Amino acid sequence: METAMLRRRAFAAGAATVAVGALALAGLTGVASAGQTDGAAPATADRLSPGLVEAMKRDLGLDADEARARIAGEYRAAAVAAALERSLGADFAGARLSEDAAVVTVATTDRADVPRITAAGARAEVVGHSLDRLEAAKAALDEVALDNAPRDVPSWYVDVRTNRLVVNAARTAAADRLLTAAGVARDLVRIDRSAERPRAYADLRGGDAYYMNGSGRCSIGFPVKRGTQNGFVTAGHCGTPGVTTTGVNQQSQGSFQGSTFPGRDYAWVATNANWTPRALVNGYGKGDVTVAGSTQAVVGSSVCRSGSTTGWHCGTIQQHNSSVTYPEGTISGVTRTSVCAEPGDSGGSFISGSQAQGVTSGGSGNCSQGGTTYYQPVNPALAAYGLTLVTSGTPTDPPTDPTDPPTEPGGTWAAGTTYAAGAVVTYGGASYRCLQGHRAQSGWQPPNVPALWQRI
Repeated sequence: METAMLRRRAFAAGAATVAVGALALAGLTGVASAGQTDGAAPATADRLSPGLVEAMKRDLGLDADEARARIAGEYRAAAVAAALERSLGADFAGARLSEDAAVVTVATTDRADVPRITAAGARAEVVGHSLDRLEAAKAALDEVALDNAPRDVPSWYVDVRTNRLVVNAARTAAADRLLTAAGVARDLVRIDRSAERPRAYADLRGGDAYYMNGSGRCSIGFPVKRGTQNGFVTAGHCGTPGVTTTGVNQQSQGSFQGSTFPGRDYAWVATNANWTPRALVNGYGKGDVTVAGSTQAVVGSSVCRSGSTTGWHCGTIQQHNSSVTYPEGTISGVTRTSVCAEPGDSGGSFISGSQAQGVTSGGSGNCSQGGTTYYQPVNPALAAYGLTLVTSGTPTDPPTDPTDPPTEPGGTWAAGTTYAAGAVVTYGGASYRCLQGHRAQSGWQPPNVPALWQRI
């Protein structure tokens, strides 16, 4: 009991530390508070769903106040990390939260960057390899594995905690063959022995069940729109283009329009007029979670999953941009987590606070003994198919009373639009370049959120 209490106190204190540190970085309060100007915690952190709070209590040992404090701190940590990544450029070597969420650490290859990092309220760490260099090495492994999925090498990823490319392998010789084929320098790599046998979680609202061709079952990721067409994103291994779907009520629902698997693991289903998209994730009797956006959370952040087999479960983000080998082939660009999942949860929602993170892909273990689960990040899926995430700011029904929209200073930026990194918009007579993929919300106009937009 005493240990659990100390752990909870550490989480709460850690969130507060991250929040204070983030405010030290000029210009970040806009993204942290989604339009607030007083530096308070994001409004969405104050309105966490009961289901998400209960899952965080069960899986992370946090009470409601501690969960809200942690989410608020994680939002601000994401803003700090994004701003420093832009500022440090090629020196940047990754960012992470400590296990108790007390500290956000930003790594660099140049000791001269340390004052800039600490001034932003983060802990600085000087390392030998930049994130760009490690991710280039990982990309070389991905390319080799794309055509020939390696046996006995279940996964690999860049670990920002140890500043290494980690290769998990049942046999060291199998990892050696993969590294040799990819031409990756060994000083970048750590080989870990692993008995994992990952597989896709396909058995046969976000989180709601749906059925493929009336038989196999997966879970909805997030409702989306493509122009006026409604639909949802899910896992690519759940179906191929043309496969029809029925909903949780066993009524006709729609069909797969696009699907990628292996390589990536995303797909989208267009639904018929009987289905109305809502900015919600199924809380499985504990209150639905409202989706407000899709800003990527930092390594170490809490993340929760909704799926039609096991409902709500939470854990933390371990590594972004991981690669994992299933029997069907290698999947790259997925995020590795400590959340459990089971067959039928595939395609279901991963969410951090109110921010959509991705759709369940696969993993190892189960929710009785625990395990590792990977999710396909949602923003690349949206970009691949030209989709817009349905959020709390998306109109899904006509307004009951006509109102005059607020006057904007003009330009191509628009709330409700999903922007990919590198996209250029105009606003108020100036041009801005997108720094990280996100879905624009009211209050997130380019001048207000320098962590998301850079004036050019």
